[in-house]
Amino acid sequence: MSKSIKVALIGNPNTGKTSVFNQLTGLKQKVGNYPGITVEKKQGTCKLPGGAKANILDLPGTYSLNTTSLDESVVVELLLNKNDKDFPDVAVVVTDVENLKRNLLLFTQIKDLRVPTILVINMADLMSRKGISLDIQELEQKLDTKIALVSTRKGHGIQHIKELIANYESISAMPNVDTERIAPEYFGQLKKAFPKENLYKLWLVITQDVNFTKVEKKRIEDATSFSTKSKTELKKLQHRETVLRYQFINQALKDTYKVDFSAAKGLRASLDRILTHKVFGYVIFFVILLLIFQAIFDWSTYPSDFIDAQFANASEWIKSVLPAGVFTDLLAEGVLAGIGGIVVFIPQIAFLFLFISLLEETGYMSRVVFLMDRLMRPFGLSGKSVVPLISGTACAIPAVMATRTIESWKERLITILVTPFTTCSARLPVYLILIALVIPQGGFLGMSYKALTLMLLYLLGFGMAIFSASILNKILKIRSRSLFMVEMPTYRLPLFKNVAYTVIEKTKSFVFGAGKIILAISIVLWFLGSNGSSDDFKNAEDIVNKRIQENGLSAYSNNYIQKHIKSYMEGVKFDEDNQPDAVELTALGDTLQNVTRLLKERARVQEIASYKLEHSYIGQAGKAIEPLVKPLGYDWKIGIAVLTSFAAREVFVGTLATIYSVGSDEEETIKNRMAAELDDTGQKPLFNLASGISLMLFYAFAMQCMSTLAVVKRETNSWKWPLLQLFFMSTFAYLVALAAYQILR
Repeated sequence: MSKSIKVALIGNPNTGKTSVFNQLTGLKQKVGNYPGITVEKKQGTCKLPGGAKANILDLPGTYSLNTTSLDESVVVELLLNKNDKDFPDVAVVVTDVENLKRNLLLFTQIKDLRVPTILVINMADLMSRKGISLDIQELEQKLDTKIALVSTRKGHGIQHIKELIANYESISAMPNVDTERIAPEYFGQLKKAFPKENLYKLWLVITQDVNFTKVEKKRIEDATSFSTKSKTELKKLQHRETVLRYQFINQALKDTYKVDFSAAKGLRASLDRILTHKVFGYVIFFVILLLIFQAIFDWSTYPSDFIDAQFANASEWIKSVLPAGVFTDLLAEGVLAGIGGIVVFIPQIAFLFLFISLLEETGYMSRVVFLMDRLMRPFGLSGKSVVPLISGTACAIPAVMATRTIESWKERLITILVTPFTTCSARLPVYLILIALVIPQGGFLGMSYKALTLMLLYLLGFGMAIFSASILNKILKIRSRSLFMVEMPTYRLPLFKNVAYTVIEKTKSFVFGAGKIILAISIVLWFLGSNGSSDDFKNAEDIVNKRIQENGLSAYSNNYIQKHIKSYMEGVKFDEDNQPDAVELTALGDTLQNVTRLLKERARVQEIASYKLEHSYIGQAGKAIEPLVKPLGYDWKIGIAVLTSFAAREVFVGTLATIYSVGSDEEETIKNRMAAELDDTGQKPLFNLASGISLMLFYAFAMQCMSTLAVVKRETNSWKWPLLQLFFMSTFAYLVALAAYQILR
């Protein structure tokens, strides 16, 4: 059996590296983190000609091996350490045909490490439109490598890449550039000190601030003490290296890469003038966001309602098929109710990731980053801070990781601290169900009130992040300065496969990541809600029956009975005087009596279950914290949901789904059950405009994600910042929610 070939996929940002990775691996991918650091690690497998298999590692995008961020240092550390389990047998460097000259700088550096290197030139479909011609055979000879000309959009050239990987042993590993020419005397001394080592590898170890085995680095530094050079001198030599490499690249491209500018055409410059305009750019971005949120509500309503109803039916089916007992209750009221509370939001989350992926694929997101740099500068942030803030709409955890590309420690720290204010996909289930409950139907200028409310919540989170950044910029006495640079990729039509992979992987990651927490919490909540030690819990049936005999059924039960009786009456015909048909009414009379009797019995059972829940373990815990949440307009059930959602925000809906399902025989969706909840007076809905706005504002500002706190701790290497973050955001959220409820009630 042939061995598995280890492949490192490397390239500049915006070269289509991810597209190549997706084409090679399909859905045979897994995402994790590099050991000990919070940088995303994407791996996948693909079958090669001849039956061999390749393990492909998609490395973070980097412009060169002269590192300026942790993402880039990951690439260097791997290529310098042959003992690493992921050290590649072959490197595949992805370039794009329009920026080939710039991309080849990284290619020549990797090749000089004597790693067999394949050059992939992507976006070949643009060549005729851009007036570009390439002599591949001649370029292969000048670069001493094998080249695959591909178009990931059309699927051309992918098989050629696989063939080259399968035959990687025949690819030359000789360097392109004579490194000694940078500083002959210095490199001559290096060669004498380490006659068996690769000179360019030694040079990278000396000049780069990477974690390449500290013992090895110290040994090299000690041995080179004969000619110690300052940082300034090393920087000058790095610049000399870059000049030397571009001299080689220019010579290689002189007769092999031609651009006929008269044949080039496109609307890029015109589009850029509009999309990055200092006024119209923001208006266009705002309109795009409005359309996205309108679509999230309109398109996802039908699949969400269908899923919601199916989970309600499944719960009833389990109860009717399985024998009554603890296990059946656990499945129907604990596991199924809790998971249903998050699965119902898969359509909305999938649509959110769909639109984010489309904006990235078209190249528009880079324009947004450039556009927002103007807005960020006055608040002490650079345009690079926008990348984490925008990616925070998916999840705060990778967004905090994305701050590694920010060179300035002050800007990076401020970005880390304010990023959790941006509305992540975990908040989306909370917002959606609350908006559906408390925001009325209707619209303004063609946009529904519900979509506008969601849009305002996103803007509110982003605005709070900017406001907090401006305060932190004044408070933190850290001196630092950085320059902002962003590449404007070519506009292109989204590649369907890339969008599909992104939506599937991100949605799956969200559901399974949240699902583990929700499943565990749902089981614990079910147990706490189904058991109790007090006399009120044990004697619930006798106490409730006595109360019903003396005072009758509760207001909620009476409303419940009237609602169902009304549905029976809807089938009765009325005459011209709006009077019910006497014959039909008489025939319906006996049926209504029986139905009313059954409904009253069901209402009695529900009141017993509700009383037991209130005096269960979870009810006692909820009552204990109720004085704290009561001023916000919440009851003890909402208090429990808020408390458990500190594990993860999306747990809020799952918690309420579990609490409301404990002991309930009613075939109702979670949305209907929440809408039917009444406040202490028994006259008004618990989820009204005041309490709903209060809850949404609380979740807009509260730091309710333990995973984000853990990542912030790791990124800042201190508990000081995440604890300050938790205290400030939670306190601020409480005060804003309190003010909102007291004003609106």
